[in-house]
Amino acid sequence: MRNDQSAVGMIDQERQTPRRILVTGGAGFIGSHLCELLHAEGHEVICLDNFFTGHRGNIATLLTSDRFKLIEADVTRPIMLSVDEIYNLACPASPVHYQRNPAETVKTSVIGASNMLNLALASRAKILQASTSEVYGDPQVHPQSESYWGNVNPIGPRACYDEGKRCAETLFFAHHLQHRLPIKVIRIFNTYGPRMQPNDGRVVSNFIIQALSGHPITVFGDGSQTRSFCYVDDLIAGMTAVMNDTPPAFTGPINLGNPTELNIFALAELIIEMTGSKSDLVLKPLPEDDPKQRCPDISLAKAELGWTPSVDLRDGLMKTIEYFDDLLTDQPRVALP
Repeated sequence: MRNDQSAVGMIDQERQTPRRILVTGGAGFIGSHLCELLHAEGHEVICLDNFFTGHRGNIATLLTSDRFKLIEADVTRPIMLSVDEIYNLACPASPVHYQRNPAETVKTSVIGASNMLNLALASRAKILQASTSEVYGDPQVHPQSESYWGNVNPIGPRACYDEGKRCAETLFFAHHLQHRLPIKVIRIFNTYGPRMQPNDGRVVSNFIIQALSGHPITVFGDGSQTRSFCYVDDLIAGMTAVMNDTPPAFTGPINLGNPTELNIFALAELIIEMTGSKSDLVLKPLPEDDPKQRCPDISLAKAELGWTPSVDLRDGLMKTIEYFDDLLTDQPRVALP
């Protein structure tokens, strides 16, 4: 970690200077938390979302602010704005959603990235790409560091998302090399917390909804596959730290995730315990190309940013369980996974 006091001072000054910031996918699970933090820091925030997976309810508390603007639009269409920074988060991130329209998922990742890069060039703005641990595919290296090139099936059912994000990274670095555009690329590992969609097919939301509803908890495969779960507040802290990092020459890619690894069967048992559920565990076939292991090496984040996740899994799960419990109380007909 750098200890240069002048660098620290520059980061603090940049965080305190109000900026005009565009967040694509800003009404989504992660995007809405990011919009809230940026707004709380005093910035003018523009949220761009087509509401394919985002919800107005996620940003309801911001809509009355004169420092917040909502634009209902799709990143696959060019847009002209004047902004200081761009966080490009737009893209469905769960298999249920990105496999619903795989061609559109590829377009969102690639054409959306291209449009946002063009906007960054026109605005002379710094831009961050929310990439994903899925660029590592079903990894043959464990844990996964940024130097690992991945093991991705380019024509499999997950390819629309995996390869779309890989191509987006290529576009970002091409613009950086060709135009000296200031870019930041983060690779997000499994993130959870309030505002996850109840029917998005992700393991944490699936298990919690099933446990709270007393339905069988569906475990794919034998449950021995592992994931590493990062609470959303930790991710947002890492994301903004990357954007505010100096010097601008640091581009990433950089892993953001929790290196504490847990197998899926153990996660299911933990959620059953925490919810007091009587749900049984039901095993189902493992989906094609589903990664067997997923765990980030965050050595670079520690060294470059001094960032490590701080929210304990139990604490984060309790907040998430409370969110879904309230959701089921208010909307008892929520579709079950």
